[in-house]
Amino acid sequence: MKRWGPHDTIVVPAIWYKNEVVSYREEEMVWVSNLSPEQLQKHIAAWNRLRNAVYVTYPYAREAGSTINQNNAKLESVPSKKERRTLIKTKEKELREQFTEPLTNLSVYQGKILMKLINRQTGNNCYEILKEFKGNINARLYQTIAFFFGGNLKQDWDLAQNKTDRDIENIVREIDGAWYYNPYRR
Repeated sequence: MKRWGPHDTIVVPAIWYKNEVVSYREEEMVWVSNLSPEQLQKHIAAWNRLRNAVYVTYPYAREAGSTINQNNAKLESVPSKKERRTLIKTKEKELREQFTEPLTNLSVYQGKILMKLINRQTGNNCYEILKEFKGNINARLYQTIAFFFGGNLKQDWDLAQNKTDRDIENIVREIDGAWYYNPYRR
C-alpha cells in the first residue's frame, strides 16, 4: 500500500474552461503600443498613478454620492429654509467627523480625481453641490482655493471628450466588478 506524504499535492488556482478544470496563472498586464519605450514607460506610470488614485478615492466618492443623493431626496420634502439649513448643518457635522481625517491625507492629485468621481456619482460638479448646500459665496471661496492648488471645482464629467474620464470609468468598472458587484467576494 502506497503512503502519501505532506507535499504530494500542489494547490494551484483553476478555472472552468469548456467543461474542464484548467489551472491558470494571472500574468501582468500586457501593453501593446507603437510608442517608444520611454514614452510607453511614462504612459504606464501615469496610468498606474491614475489607477492608484481611483482605488484610493472611489470608496469616498461612492459614500459622498450616496449621501448627497439621500440628502437631496430629504430636502425636497422640507418646505422651510430654516429646517433645510438645520438638516444640512447636521449632516455636514456628521460628515466632518467621519471623513476629515482620511480626506486630509489625500494628495492634491487624488483630490482632483475625487472631485471627478463625485461628479460621476451625483451628476453635479462640486461647485454646484457647494453652491446648493453652502451658498454662492462659500462656493466661490472654495473655487478660488482650488484654483490656487491647480484644481477646478467646476470640472465636468464627459466620457465623450475627456480621455482621463474614460480611463477613470474603466478603472471604476474594474473596481465594481472585482469588489462591489462580485457575488463571490466574501
